[in-house]
Amino acid sequence: FRIMAGKVKWVTDIEKSVLINNFEKRGWIQVTENEDWNFYWMSVQTIRNVFSVETGYRLSDDQIVNHFPNHYELTRKDLMVKNIKRYRKELEKEGSPLAEKDENGKYIYLDFVPVTFMLPADYNLFVEEFRKNPSSTWIMKPCGKAQGKGIFLINKLSQIKKWSRDSKTSSFVSQSSKEAYVISLYISNPLLIGGKKFDLRLYVLVSTYRPLRCYMYKLGFCRFCTVKYTPSTSELDNMFVHLTNVAIQKHGDDYNHIHGGKWAVSNLRLYLESTRGKEVTNKLFDEIHWIIVQSLKAVAPVMNNDKHCFECYGYDIIIDDKLKPWLIEVNASPSLTSSTANDRILKYNLINDTLNIAVPNGEIPDCKCNKSPPKEVLGNYEVLYDEEMAQSDGPDRDLRSRPGQSTGVKGNRARDSGKPVLTTWK
Repeated sequence: FRIMAGKVKWVTDIEKSVLINNFEKRGWIQVTENEDWNFYWMSVQTIRNVFSVETGYRLSDDQIVNHFPNHYELTRKDLMVKNIKRYRKELEKEGSPLAEKDENGKYIYLDFVPVTFMLPADYNLFVEEFRKNPSSTWIMKPCGKAQGKGIFLINKLSQIKKWSRDSKTSSFVSQSSKEAYVISLYISNPLLIGGKKFDLRLYVLVSTYRPLRCYMYKLGFCRFCTVKYTPSTSELDNMFVHLTNVAIQKHGDDYNHIHGGKWAVSNLRLYLESTRGKEVTNKLFDEIHWIIVQSLKAVAPVMNNDKHCFECYGYDIIIDDKLKPWLIEVNASPSLTSSTANDRILKYNLINDTLNIAVPNGEIPDCKCNKSPPKEVLGNYEVLYDEEMAQSDGPDRDLRSRPGQSTGVKGNRARDSGKPVLTTWK
């Protein structure tokens, strides 16, 4: 048995040690310095080669990989937004109550991504929207980069002339000559704790897209900025105020190497329950779970649901001061590097629990088997959504599962059997 063999470098020492320990503990392999090949937690670049039409591999039934072939439909910023917009329109055409809008034309249930345009393709549409509220701030992000690279904030059209018409020729500059960016309305009223902005990093495991089955990891964390937040235009260039990425914050003078500017999600929940109340806190986390499931449903029809694949995504969520969560982006390769002692424990357990679900009981995997592992192997994961179980409850289950409405939750009993059923919604 092997997950995948090849000449691939380990991304970090912690990933290598965690995986090696996991495999040795299961008795799958004894890793030595002279091994010709080892197990690999594969990078997104390697996945492209594995599934490439020209140079790809034919995987056997006992081989599994940790990405879906076209994971970028969810994890590229531009494609994620495009797929969510398409999903909304399809639900509207079907007359689904999920696509209901309010009197201002805003989606009631599906308004969870900030207003976003692709540049340079949507430049004119963006200008039209910008002029409706010229005092607004927008955030520019390169479509294919991570760790906060290339991100900047703007509040004037003159700041993005590079993506507009060429002033000398009055014609569009070739789009291929410019890097693709997304520009999104900046969440200028984030929820602050201690005066600082933060976002949530949550881990979601998908074992199959059709039918959709996903798991939520209970041990996510908040990432805080090192400098107190201000919406002042004079601080638009100060990324220590606006971007929560550890890759950026660790270079700040106020970065704390002991706690790394991180809070466990359990601490956030405790803080919100004590300051805002338990009911609104539960509603917030219900809405976060709703956002995650709907984003996965948006890409499920276009995702190549290869039977050899599973994937652990890193979801980035920002909460505004009205306790409304917003989906910012989804990461295909969430960082497994540890910046603190608690980080190391969390990520060790994350990899261990992920492998326990991908390969239950440490047995040689069979990609043809049912990808629904027994509850006792879930570890810190819990079932977030199981499409097969949801469909058995009727087509309107999703609407009934909206936050604040009746839903199937942990501890509910099946109507006929009298046995507890797994959580399919929180």
